[in-house]
Amino acid sequence: MADKDTNNNAETVRHRLLFACLGNICRSPMAEGVFRRVADEEGLLHLFEIDSAGMGDWHKGQAPDPRAQKAALARGVDISAQSARKVELEDFEVFDLILAMDGSNISDLHDIAPLAGRHKIRRFLDFAPHLEEDDVPDPYFGGEAGFDHALDLIEAASRGLLAALVRENEPESTHAAPKA
Repeated sequence: MADKDTNNNAETVRHRLLFACLGNICRSPMAEGVFRRVADEEGLLHLFEIDSAGMGDWHKGQAPDPRAQKAALARGVDISAQSARKVELEDFEVFDLILAMDGSNISDLHDIAPLAGRHKIRRFLDFAPHLEEDDVPDPYFGGEAGFDHALDLIEAASRGLLAALVRENEPESTHAAPKA
């Protein structure tokens, strides 16, 4: 795994998240940056180790696509320091959740995942069930509007993912019905 600006304090990290897309220069770096910002806004960033990766190594070592950087920065998210990398076998051991941007990514991840790690693969937009779309469309071959649309979806899924993980960590007593 590449060195990233992640929280490596084992005492506080509760969730290790990997965002995955095809080349790790558009959707997954935007998702990494947006989720980091959303968690930070809620004062919960210390609970996460966050990274992103792609299915291929075509862009290894490259910064995110300039259009992705521009669209993210317009929303206050700086992803310029990220560096593309390929999903590695060890990612299935290190990360608790591997969040795929689309069905093709899910299929590719299942193809390379060890059997014991397949349960960690989830479709990212499953955390935004109110949306009509299942996939974050790849904006690479489109214009600026495609990046903005992808960020809208990523923002919604990031908030839903954070809420789901916070609920998962609440003590059982907070789920019990109040006593009469």
